[in-house]
Amino acid sequence: MEDKREVWQRGPLPNIPSLLQPVAHALLQAREELHEMMIDFPETLLWDGPAGVASPAFHLQHLTGVLDRLFTYADKEALISDQLHALNIEGNQQETLSSMKELIELFNTQVDLSINKLSKVNIDTLSEARFVGRNLIPTTLIGLYVHAAEHTMRHIGQLLVTVRILKGK
Repeated sequence: MEDKREVWQRGPLPNIPSLLQPVAHALLQAREELHEMMIDFPETLLWDGPAGVASPAFHLQHLTGVLDRLFTYADKEALISDQLHALNIEGNQQETLSSMKELIELFNTQVDLSINKLSKVNIDTLSEARFVGRNLIPTTLIGLYVHAAEHTMRHIGQLLVTVRILKGK
């Protein structure tokens, strides 16, 4: 029988440090909510942005891209050209060849990669400095992980509202 409780209510995730459980729970919750909301969503509405809000396609691309970029910074690495290209085409229908199913799969894969990275974190490093972007905005490792979780959930919420409005048309 499927457990209908939110991910965080199902208990600790194996191999994830206790301090990072909320981050992992949020990412897995986001994935579950995304799958639920996209059931029966028409591909023809993927690029629609009602009342000037971002399209579902943008959110799907952005959700994947942000996790990829933030976890790259967490690894003390700079973005590579593929990541910069992905950032530049977020929300650009002419530059995107992926279907809705492919965009969802890319997000699933990125969540799996992120959870895997969380499982390998030495908790003694969580307060270490990290830097974001070309401007080297200062933060900490845990700051990046927490932001990855909250930013993901923020876009899931925006996507949910947009999808509901578009489905209601």
